[in-house]
Formats: sequence, structure tokens, C-alpha cells
Amino acid sequence: PEGALRALSSRTGVGRPRRTRLAMRSMRIRPMRPYLAVGCGATYTRRLTVRCFFANGTTNGRSVSFGSHGALIEGMKALKGDPLETTGSKVVTYRGNPNAKIMVIGEAPGAEEDRQGKPFVGKSGQLLDNILGSVGFVEDDVYITNIVKRRPPNNRTPLKWEILAYKPWIAEEIRLIDPSIIMLVGRTSAQTVLRSICSPDARLPISQIRGKWYEHEGKWLIPLFHPSYLLRNPQKTPGSPKALTWQDIKGVRSKMDALRLGEE
Repeated sequence: PEGALRALSSRTGVGRPRRTRLAMRSMRIRPMRPYLAVGCGATYTRRLTVRCFFANGTTNGRSVSFGSHGALIEGMKALKGDPLETTGSKVVTYRGNPNAKIMVIGEAPGAEEDRQGKPFVGKSGQLLDNILGSVGFVEDDVYITNIVKRRPPNNRTPLKWEILAYKPWIAEEIRLIDPSIIMLVGRTSAQTVLRSICSPDARLPISQIRGKWYEHEGKWLIPLFHPSYLLRNPQKTPGSPKALTWQDIKGVRSKMDALRLGEE
């Protein structure tokens, strides 16, 4: 029938010039397949998701479990077959106090961290120490580590599959340290952990989530600017990254004091 033919033509371009048919074909939108973020109860359109890891430290069917922090660090130092092993960089473990109630999680080691085998020991680490010290925190008050345990080539941002590969280790660190406060330093750290707790803010830039508190399973999380970003933006004017970081670290001090008062 003429009506059916007209409908077919409007959908498929039958009877139209070839250029018009190609244009219509290019405009068709194919729906994306949803992918399930295991353990989060949410569906995303990204193929690679990060599993919630505060409870058991598992990912992709793999897990690491140690009876003590010391055993964890020895296992980490013996790590083989991880994605960045072929770069020749060292495994960077931690610095600070394993009994601390404040945990600082960064992105990945840099050149100086690779050389010494400890996180945040270069210029960014010196600034981090100054930021913590400005509100009375010393190294013994904090436990400092990174999401990724080896230095990526040329200090590039870690890839998502690299983050997934090292995630069981940071998950086990969180379990064993059992901090009250977790400072998420920089975009990669903040987005990785917030995605893991299924926060919708995980997709937001660090400038929009810094200084905001998130509570998960009795732990308080706060994103902050990375010290390397502050080194590139040294201004101290109102509203500048350094001025905002000063506000954020004062918030960490106030939260820690309030938690200690609640325990007494």
C-alpha cells in the first residue's frame, strides 16, 4: 500500500537519493549496552568500572588478604606480574604511622618516590607535609600511600586497568589501617574511591568536590587538590587553589578533633 511504502521510505531512505540515505544512516543513534558495576547496585554505560572495595578488597575475582600490615608490605614488595612491572620502577609502599587514624591516598609515585620507595617524598611531598603541619599534624599522625604502587611512564595519569590491577592492595591497606578519615589527594584518587562507593560525584572534576565530606561505613572521606597542582598554582589570593586547600585542611583538623571528642 502507498501508506506503508511512504512509512518505509521515511525510516530507511528507500526511494531517496544516495547522499540523503547516507546522511540518514549517519544520524542514527545506536543505544549503548549497560554494564553492571559489581557490588554497587548501579548500572553504568562504561565498560570498565571499579568495584566497591571497602568491605573485602576484591576485584575481578582476585583478592589479597594478610594478617598484619607488615605482612601486607612484604607481599607488596614481592609483587610480580603487575601492569607497571615492565617499566622497571620500584614498588612504592607507604610512609607514616600504620596506627594512624588519618589516611592520605594519592595517585601514583613520581621520580623521587620511585628512587626512595616511599610516597610523597619529592617537592609535592614536602608541600603535603607543610599542609598537614599547618594544622598541627606530624608524620606520626598520618598514613600516606598511593592508589597505584609503581611509577607510570613519564609520570602520566594511571590507566583505568592499571588502577583495577592495584586496587586489591589499596583495599587491603584500608582494611588493615582502618582509618577514621581518608584524604583523597588529587583527581585520580578522589574519582577512584568515590566511584568505588558509588557516589554520583565520582564523575565531577576535583574543583567541584574538593572540601566536601563523604561518609561510608564509618569512615569520612574528603577530596583535596594534589600538591603538584598547588605547586603549579602558587597564588594565595582568596578563592585560589592554595586558599581553598587551607580551608580544607582546617576542616580535616576540625573533623579529627570532633571524632576524638566523640570517642572520649
